[in-house]
Amino acid sequence: MDVVYFAWVRERIGLPRERVETRAATVRDLVTELSAREERYAAAFADISALRVALDQELSEFDAPLAGVREVAFFPPMTGG
Repeated sequence: MDVVYFAWVRERIGLPRERVETRAATVRDLVTELSAREERYAAAFADISALRVALDQELSEFDAPLAGVREVAFFPPMTGG
């Protein structure tokens, strides 16, 4: 699946997107896998309460299943005014 990073998540990881092979069942499992890769991922995912996730461009939750998902995007909460 494609994993896309936005804003400070992209800055910490150093990539805008990457292709990931995973056995993760949920978004939370994927975060655990990514965090274990190396320090830059661990830093980006240190506080998932500060993140939002979208699955195939639909806002989702970290407990959502990944079966059939083609794209996962991580980004900070959006603000408006």
